[in-house]
Amino acid sequence: MFSIAIRHFLEQKSYNSLLPKAVFFDMDGVLFDSMPYHASAWVRAMNEIGIPFTVHEAYMNEGRTGHSTIDGAFNRTYGRNATEEEKQTIYKTKSQIFESFPPSTPMPYALEILTKLKAEGVDIYLVTGSGQPTLIDSLQLHFPGIFEKERMVTAFDVKHGKPHPEPYLMALKKSGCQPNEVVVVENAPLGVESATNAGLFCIALNTGPLDALVLKESGASVVLSSMQELFLQWDMFISQCSN
Repeated sequence: MFSIAIRHFLEQKSYNSLLPKAVFFDMDGVLFDSMPYHASAWVRAMNEIGIPFTVHEAYMNEGRTGHSTIDGAFNRTYGRNATEEEKQTIYKTKSQIFESFPPSTPMPYALEILTKLKAEGVDIYLVTGSGQPTLIDSLQLHFPGIFEKERMVTAFDVKHGKPHPEPYLMALKKSGCQPNEVVVVENAPLGVESATNAGLFCIALNTGPLDALVLKESGASVVLSSMQELFLQWDMFISQCSN
C-alpha cells in the first residue's frame, strides 16, 4: 500500500525521495474528536437565521475559516457574500453553541503517535483552520510538551484558509523543511487539497461520515481509518520511505 503511494507521489511531484523530518497535523477530526460538535454548531447557527445547512455540508467545508464557510452559505442562498457584521454575529453564535457542548476528547492513539514521533526526533506542527480558543488551549492539557506556539498555524495566522495552500506553505516555511521532508495528517477533503496543493505527502484519516473515496479524490496519497491505524502502520510507512 505505502510503496505504491509513495512512488506515485514522487513521480507526480518530481521529487527524488520522501524522507520525513516533520509531520503537520490537522486538529479537528485528527487530534480531537470534535467534528460532530462543530458540525452540529454550524447547522444550528445557520438554520437559526434561515440558511439551509447540513451535517454533510459541515464536513465538506471542514478546514475553511469560519468567515469563508459563512460566505459560501450566503452565496448559495442569497447570491452574495455575508457582511462583516453578519459574519461576526453568525460565527459568535456558532462558537457559543460549540462551547455549550461537553469538552472534546482526544482521538484514541493521538497521544501515542505524537509521543512516538517526538521520541524519534520528528518535528511536530499544528495546521488548523480552527479559531476555537478552548480547543487550541486544550492541546497543552491533553498533549503536554508536544506542541509549541511557534509551530502552530491557526485561523488567526492566514488570509486564505484551506483548501488554499497558504496554511501548509506557512507551516513549511516555519519548519525549514523541503516539501519532500514533510508528511501531513488530515481528515477533511479541503485540508487534503490544501496539503497536496502545497506539494506535500498527505495521509488522510477517514474519521468522519464521508466516503473514503472523497478523500482520495481530494488528493490524499494514503487513506487510513483512524489514528490507531496510523500509529500501528507508522514504522512500516517509514521503512517504505527509505527504500
